[in-house]
Amino acid sequence: MAVGTKKKQSRISKKKKPIKSIFYGLTSRMAMAIIAILLGISCLSFVINPAKVWMISLFGIAFFPLLAANIILFVWAIIRKSKAAIIPMLALLPCIFFLNRYVQFPSGSYEDVDADIKMVSYNLGRFSLSSKKDGVTSREQCVDSIFAYLKRQDADIVCLQEFYLRDGNVKSYVRKHFPNYHAEYYMFPGEYGSFGNVTLSKIPVSDKGVIKFEKSANLAIYTDHRIGERRFRVYNCHFESYNISFAGFAKGLFRGDAEVFAETGSKMKKSISRRPKQVDMVFSDIESCPYEAFVCGDFNDNPMSYTYYRMTRGRKDAFVKGGTGFGATYSHLWPMLRIDYVLVPDRYKAKSCEVHKVKFSDHYPVVAEIKF
Repeated sequence: MAVGTKKKQSRISKKKKPIKSIFYGLTSRMAMAIIAILLGISCLSFVINPAKVWMISLFGIAFFPLLAANIILFVWAIIRKSKAAIIPMLALLPCIFFLNRYVQFPSGSYEDVDADIKMVSYNLGRFSLSSKKDGVTSREQCVDSIFAYLKRQDADIVCLQEFYLRDGNVKSYVRKHFPNYHAEYYMFPGEYGSFGNVTLSKIPVSDKGVIKFEKSANLAIYTDHRIGERRFRVYNCHFESYNISFAGFAKGLFRGDAEVFAETGSKMKKSISRRPKQVDMVFSDIESCPYEAFVCGDFNDNPMSYTYYRMTRGRKDAFVKGGTGFGATYSHLWPMLRIDYVLVPDRYKAKSCEVHKVKFSDHYPVVAEIKF
């Protein structure tokens, strides 16, 4: 009887094992398929105007983590010798065309070519970031550190966003610190000072203008320049910000605070819905511009976004053409968020493009060398 019982139990266990295995295989494949589909949506998000479907932008923001998740699943399936590896593999194939927007490997294409102009785009964060590690403990020291950095770059054109001045005249203030530059700007007055965009240029400015966005403290300014017979326009843009405190959101997440989630969602929806209208305003101005246009600034949007797709029409991304390493420009959640750009007219060459990890703002500056 004992022998018969053991044989019976053995047969039962053998029957149960395949059922468990099948269930495990189905659930793992379903999880793979869902993550693969989400990555596919992320790859398509940039062609959809988020003013109509605002949540589509969230998939673009999640491109990097979704890409990483699919790579991990692909490697895991290969190690297990599972045929399910085909699922993340198919999802990863289109990403070959988009990965270079986030990371670049040295090519040396224009190493022996001299640049005609050097451009910097930098969101200064209103000089509010202090770094004890770098000896910066006050706003005044932050200002001194940023100005010293910009002087070392010795760029021909510098596009600054979130420039802050407690009091005084912007033009005289800039002339004092940057005597070799022309300064064009537009500032919003506030209770404790003024803030806005400033463009510094060693190249004379023949014309200038401002594009104000409705119900927003963000804006774009432009300056027209001439070098010899070549004329061009530089747009210095700061598109709608999310206005989200990452520290506050993290605390709310830890506490499970529903109000924090609701407030964050509301701010993101507002920002995502406004930004396409601002982008269309700038693009419309570019189309009516008689000169070729550079577009620089803080887009507050990633390379898989409608903003990037729209602004790169007729222009190329200096980082994609001449960059090296990771292109992320926002210090939080690095290297996920690349939101600051220098875009160059199609017939110009980006000799180099670097993101300098200087910690005087929550953004990193983008430095590009351009060949006409």
